Amino acid sequence: MNKNLSIYFKSKNILIDELLKKENIKLHKKQNILDKLTFKSKTYPDIYFHSGVLDEESIELVENSKKTIANSYTMKQEMIKACNITNDKIEVIYPTITSTYLKPKESKEILSQELNLNKKDKIILFHAKNLMKNGVIEFLNIIATLSANNFKAIIAGDSKQIYTLKFKFTKYNLDDKVMLLEDYKNMDLLYSAADIYILPTYIKAFSSNVIKAMFYKTAVFVSANSASREVIDIFSTMDSPSDRSMQFKVEAILSNKDELKNIKKTNKETADEFLFDIQFKRLEEILSDI
Repeated sequence: MNKNLSIYFKSKNILIDELLKKENIKLHKKQNILDKLTFKSKTYPDIYFHSGVLDEESIELVENSKKTIANSYTMKQEMIKACNITNDKIEVIYPTITSTYLKPKESKEILSQELNLNKKDKIILFHAKNLMKNGVIEFLNIIATLSANNFKAIIAGDSKQIYTLKFKFTKYNLDDKVMLLEDYKNMDLLYSAADIYILPTYIKAFSSNVIKAMFYKTAVFVSANSASREVIDIFSTMDSPSDRSMQFKVEAILSNKDELKNIKKTNKETADEFLFDIQFKRLEEILSDI
């Protein structure tokens, strides 16, 4: 890949950082006011890395760049519908794993001591930037239906959101089953120690937390409206954020050690495909065809 190429992005990631280290890769400069006043022809990047909402500017970039990188097939389909382009102009690269693997057994040992948990209990985790939009109430509703006693649920988020959640939390009477963690620093340790990660999200965009949980050998459930469903199986896909079958699914794996172990192993194998070296090689192959 020696051809000079220009790239543009709205949100930087580790693949873009690495790409910009190459001499033949340059950052595309947007047209400024002077360019417009002097009627300078508008130029477009060779590769556009899309993230966020598909707005008018994004559509223009998708239609005029040689290649667009999307982070899910759901977004690719959205682009094909909204833009005047052919299928081959968009490539999909899922979010890249940047974490260092931690052994779950050791992580649980550390977390159990730190939070005074029973080491034999399974940990059911909910973590997201926006608790409400990602279904924290739906998560609590799931936990409230469980008849099993061999678990501890943890909700992790920033202090402001946890503070707001506490007012709604009191009505559930789940103090002995659910722990609220504010601004917890070592999220990798938390994901590694967890046995089950549930994200009953209303957000359509791909959640990188799903891949992170899978990478740390955690069973994952995510709602079908999320692009993250693309990397999990049907059993792990929630029909909706308020999927009533979740009680039975969670209790099934809480009571079946071998099944939980198999799910964790499969998730780890899937997530390993999103490690940096593999993802960057995919990106280089895409760019070499331009």
